[in-house]
Amino acid sequence: MRTLLLALISIACLLLPPGGHAAGDSSVDNAAGAATADGGEAMTAGVVMKVDKGAGKVTIRHGPLENLGMPKMTMVFRVKDPDMLDRLKKGDEIRFVAEKVDGAFTVMRVEAAK
Repeated sequence: MRTLLLALISIACLLLPPGGHAAGDSSVDNAAGAATADGGEAMTAGVVMKVDKGAGKVTIRHGPLENLGMPKMTMVFRVKDPDMLDRLKKGDEIRFVAEKVDGAFTVMRVEAAK
């Protein structure tokens, strides 16, 4: 059983590119996350995966969030201002600033990627 498990893990390691992410994430790679907002905040590149206006949340596939010590991944964020959700739709390429506010990861600022 252990041999089978090791074999499956070895195969998975060969099939996945470094970092364990599927191909096609290039818009959220490390280099894309290095932009700076006018206020001097580090902005992270991301792609909107889902907008949930009723819950006041947005799901973003994003590059590393340096200020939060997080690697690139897909996660759900609250938004500081619910009006932000009116400007976002699935598939939008964005740059954003996120912070932890009252224990919740929150998008503080968002803009269209350039």
